[in-house]
Amino acid sequence: MTATVASPNRLLWRRLLRHRLAQASLAFLVVMLVLALTAPLIAAARGVDPTATDLFRRFEPPSAQHWLGTDDLGRDLLQRLLDGGRVSLLVGLAGAILSAVLGAVIGVTAGYLGGRLDAVLMRFADGVISLPLLPLLIVLAAIDPAKLGIPRELAQSETFSLYRIVAIVALTGWTTAARLVRAETLSLKTRDFARAARALGAQPLRIMYRHILPNAAGSLVVATTMSAGALILLESTLSFLGLGTQPPAASWGNMLTGAQELLHEAPLLTLWPGLLIFLTVIAFNFVGDGLQDALDPRSERR
Repeated sequence: MTATVASPNRLLWRRLLRHRLAQASLAFLVVMLVLALTAPLIAAARGVDPTATDLFRRFEPPSAQHWLGTDDLGRDLLQRLLDGGRVSLLVGLAGAILSAVLGAVIGVTAGYLGGRLDAVLMRFADGVISLPLLPLLIVLAAIDPAKLGIPRELAQSETFSLYRIVAIVALTGWTTAARLVRAETLSLKTRDFARAARALGAQPLRIMYRHILPNAAGSLVVATTMSAGALILLESTLSFLGLGTQPPAASWGNMLTGAQELLHEAPLLTLWPGLLIFLTVIAFNFVGDGLQDALDPRSERR
């Protein structure tokens, strides 16, 4: 009787299913992402304009028309939360992926080639890590793009503001991925498959990106998942300080900024965006923990 051997993907999925919090967190993130991406369709179906102000309908309680009520300008709170979720999730996911790509390239190059290049790249990474993160982000976000030669119309657009935040968080968040991939590369380049590829005449670039980097992808995925939550928190902090996404565009951070002076008058305006930030960051951390356990072969024996 022949025993069936489970594929690596099936084993990964089976281990992930054992982590109940990771499953619930992944389901929550998928639902939030779908709702955020379909927010314009939901607004059209409900007949609600999330940007339209109506001062006669300020601070309305939840109703059939406004499911979570309205804010201080009479805008639908639910649609503002969905629009803000699209911005916050985009910044977190895009920033985490961009940081992972940049860190992976630097880490695998430094770890495989070694020598002076490794020393220079890692000392540069140490220098970025040693900088105080929040003051650095505040300085970068406060730079006026128009003074750098960018047309003022483009610099003041919502799209450019969003891309600028993604670039800022990526340029400061790549160091963790770089150090992680470098450590994996130092171990993997001495393995038999890497030595065999060198013996067959494979070029260093091919060995790095066809043999070493795919084998380090597991740890990189876990680090990327965990950093996405941290980047959402950073974006929320910048928006809260008025240096991130600018009104009238919504993000969870600038919704908190607008509601902080209305805490006693309308506490729900602070509760909902703060709760979504908290749940999203926690969900990304739980998914990262679940992936870490699923990618660890020792978890099968445990």
